[in-house]
Amino acid sequence: MRRLPLVVLLALVLAPSAAARPLLGVLGNPARFQRQTGQRSAVVEKIVGWNQGLTWGSPFGQLFATMGDIPLLGMTMDGKGGGEAMTPGRLAAGGGDAYLVALNQAIAAWGRRIWSSYCAFTRSGRSKGAAHSTVSFRKAFARTYLILHGGSAASINGALARLGMPSLRAGDLPVNPAPRLKVIWNPQAYAVPELAANQPQQYYPGGAFVDVVGNDLYGEPRIKWREQEAYYRRYPVKPFAIAEWGLWGRDDPQYIRDMARFARTHARLELLVYTSGKPGSLFDLGSRPRSRAAYRSLITPLG
Repeated sequence: MRRLPLVVLLALVLAPSAAARPLLGVLGNPARFQRQTGQRSAVVEKIVGWNQGLTWGSPFGQLFATMGDIPLLGMTMDGKGGGEAMTPGRLAAGGGDAYLVALNQAIAAWGRRIWSSYCAFTRSGRSKGAAHSTVSFRKAFARTYLILHGGSAASINGALARLGMPSLRAGDLPVNPAPRLKVIWNPQAYAVPELAANQPQQYYPGGAFVDVVGNDLYGEPRIKWREQEAYYRRYPVKPFAIAEWGLWGRDDPQYIRDMARFARTHARLELLVYTSGKPGSLFDLGSRPRSRAAYRSLITPLG
């Protein structure tokens, strides 16, 4: 399922067990965003490539320390130099276990709250093959979930065997239980390309491997509120997150007002993260005074 600007395999949030109001966050510079909106972002999101934090870039602990009170980590399959470094098929077969085990251990070592580009089809509707199939995606996500939450090798391998995947070649892992660690399943509420086989439910790994259901809802020319509502209702027992939302190249205070209304009227929403982007970018509030004022008066007080 195509997302923009990246397709995120998962997001993790070491978060409170419950929240009366949604946690507010930002993808971008939190200090700059606070100056714009008055929001003190409890959650700061960053997107990492495959093996980032382990073999390249800042170590996980240093990375988490730059991500506010509650880190939100989005993971892609892209490598250090760009391009695909991992596929869902390889991940499901255990080819990514070393990275996932390292992340499990880093989360345990962090010890504090923390809430992790591919698709089954091209835009033309052509299959990308078995390594990117929805079956591979579901297995890859379940494997990721099991390793990050950790536990005894026997329990992890038993679950993997029931799902038809090879065992984890490691010993017992530190336990990162929910709600301290929450794994968000965050595809997109509408399919690109628009195929029955590419609908978000085709990627759902099962409720046992999802802590929070998430969506991205950008202020595109046609904002997908109808799809958002249907998506929210499809998973009625799961907490909900909007892991990315943002303006789409225009000053649109109505979009901000509609998002505030959604947040007030959907009790399962526990996370709302604005994609501020870089200064002058497509999503930047800096040059949208009416939307910025609407955010300050309607969204910031929700946190």
